[in-house]
Amino acid sequence: MTEIEKLDAGLPYDISDPAVNARKLHAVKMTEALDAVPVTDHGKRVQAIRNLFGSVGKNPEILPGFHCDNGSNIHAGDDFLANYNVTILDIAPVYIGSHVLIGPNPLISTVNHPLSPAGRRKHLGTTAPVRIGDDVWIGGNVVVLPGVTIGDNVVIGAGSVVNKDIPSNSVAVGNPCKVIKEI
Repeated sequence: MTEIEKLDAGLPYDISDPAVNARKLHAVKMTEALDAVPVTDHGKRVQAIRNLFGSVGKNPEILPGFHCDNGSNIHAGDDFLANYNVTILDIAPVYIGSHVLIGPNPLISTVNHPLSPAGRRKHLGTTAPVRIGDDVWIGGNVVVLPGVTIGDNVVIGAGSVVNKDIPSNSVAVGNPCKVIKEI
């Protein structure tokens, strides 16, 4: 198997492989194009988002400083808002529902690396998709780790590290992120 085939199959892959790196460079080019469009030109920004994402619903908005690893692995519903300096490492798919608000400076990651030094020296990466439901608000400086599912109607408090699934109709905060209240 090629490294891209391994990556797409969810197997450990070489992060330094030229084809893997080409995806990242394409994403950098597309995010630079998005950032080049003035925030006041909503129509052109929406088109740039549609060119970058795998799919997106009505009325997406991304403020400056957006970064991703692929772009085409991001799938967002209607009324998606990404505030300033959002990073989505979408080596694997990231599914984002409708009416989702993401605060400034978060990291949503689908990529991980081995615990062993030998694996890291081989430049290995592993992936797991992230799923975010409808009507979710993710506060500023939140980290969402690979493989996490966040249910519908969830609020993730600022600064939280989400390392496990969060059920629907919850307010969750902390490091590690835990449910503190039902909505």
